[in-house]
Amino acid sequence: MSRPLRVAVVGAGPAGIYAADILTKSDTPVSIDLLERLPAPYGLIRYGVAPDHPRIKQIVNALQRVLERPEIRFLGNVDYGVDVKLEDLRQHYDAVIFATGADRDRDLAVPGVDLPGSFGAADFVSWYDGHPDAPRDWPLTARGVAVIGAGNVALDVARVLAKTADEMLSTEIPDNVYRGLAASQVTDVHVFGRRGPAQAKFTPLELRELDHSPNVEVIVYPEDIEFDEGSLRAINGSNQVKMVVKTLQDWALRDPGNRPRRLHLHFLHRPAEILGETEVTGLRTERMELDGQGGARGTGEFHDWDVQAVYRAVGYLSTHLADLPFDHDSGTVPHQAGRVLDLDGQHIPGVYVTGWIKRGPVGLIGHTKGDALETIGSLLADQPLLPSPAEPDPDAVLDLLRQRGIRFTTLEGWNRLDQHERALGEARGRERIKVVPREEMLDIATR
Repeated sequence: MSRPLRVAVVGAGPAGIYAADILTKSDTPVSIDLLERLPAPYGLIRYGVAPDHPRIKQIVNALQRVLERPEIRFLGNVDYGVDVKLEDLRQHYDAVIFATGADRDRDLAVPGVDLPGSFGAADFVSWYDGHPDAPRDWPLTARGVAVIGAGNVALDVARVLAKTADEMLSTEIPDNVYRGLAASQVTDVHVFGRRGPAQAKFTPLELRELDHSPNVEVIVYPEDIEFDEGSLRAINGSNQVKMVVKTLQDWALRDPGNRPRRLHLHFLHRPAEILGETEVTGLRTERMELDGQGGARGTGEFHDWDVQAVYRAVGYLSTHLADLPFDHDSGTVPHQAGRVLDLDGQHIPGVYVTGWIKRGPVGLIGHTKGDALETIGSLLADQPLLPSPAEPDPDAVLDLLRQRGIRFTTLEGWNRLDQHERALGEARGRERIKVVPREEMLDIATR
């Protein structure tokens, strides 16, 4: 091929940028466009990581260096399935890699889940992270709140709900989020896991951070600290599980303090029903018991909790992408080593997936590097067989977007937006303050 390999990566979060990074480090000359639905890059790092986790956000520095490579071009505010379709991309690229992640809440099948006051964690995370498509206001009138789930997202949601607004003021939260948290009436946040402490999916660092707030008392109940043979195998087989369990045991043994807010961690409680007629007035859970194999079974004993809001943090789910097959149960695109498969199990030439749309929303951010390595390996192995685009000229894509009236952003525009947000923060003694409305972001990035 006398020209560089033209590749479109749909999604400019960590998964998409890692794929572009690996491609540029290969021996194959490449020209890559990162197409992103939002005006700004970084996906989960910008809109899915809690604002009081700045160390995780430092990953942005490494991702920014990748975006600055001359082989890579960022095109933001381009919505796949609306602004462009697969047919459009195949006209302009040799290959298309989908790295769109997961942005919806997995369903929780319990009565009352649709009551006002029952929320999905993904929606709440989008609000406090200043996602441009999230509402500006959030109802924080509940005194007692339940969070259903035993993973890091559940801990993030619980921690943000329990901490005072002033504790978050040093972060990059937008002004509307600070005002919302400042008006919160919460006194008690309850986190419920269906299985035991050895089956929780917390990471040790995330768990220990709960206890760092001077305003939040973390409470663990001794009767919830149960282990069976399956639990012991998990503890002995993983240092991470061992550290999580030890932290929980230590907290269960101590006497509660007198901090003004309380964060309760409950294990062996299955959500059975969200109570209320016109709004959430409580949560009913069933007491569970370990089954010896790492699972849990119901005991028929129920407990009602006095809460006025319930947050479901039981997992994320990807959105079905136009023109691609989709497994609705797993929330993934069928693939073989990253090669997208059609309904007959045959590889669709030149179409690939990586990240959560490929393997589901599990694992940490760094795990997407392995996904990308496998997918890029498949793409490069397929290179002699890739269909040649009709319009391989990089400028042809820009012409198409302009013809369709799409206000797309570039890396230069993102840098302007980034500088603007940092200037807002500096003026108020903070690192940055996010610009939230999409139109305002576009006005800054495209001027």
